[in-house]
Amino acid sequence: MPSEGGKVTVRYGSRGVCLISAVPGRGFKTGTSQTADDTLVVTFSSANHRSVITVTINPSARASVRETSL
Repeated sequence: MPSEGGKVTVRYGSRGVCLISAVPGRGFKTGTSQTADDTLVVTFSSANHRSVITVTINPSARASVRETSL
């Protein structure tokens, strides 16, 4: 899943989402959060931009990207 801040690769399973890689773009830092097996959030942050990628299998496998200029 590409974004302005970087690229995330995940594996969808029947019981959860597994992070394979999170590669930030130039000038971005990476943060991850997974409070449950079925949802993963990766955040790429720079001084003036934030990309938030949310990946879930609940209720179906999907990913979304939210881009915010700071």
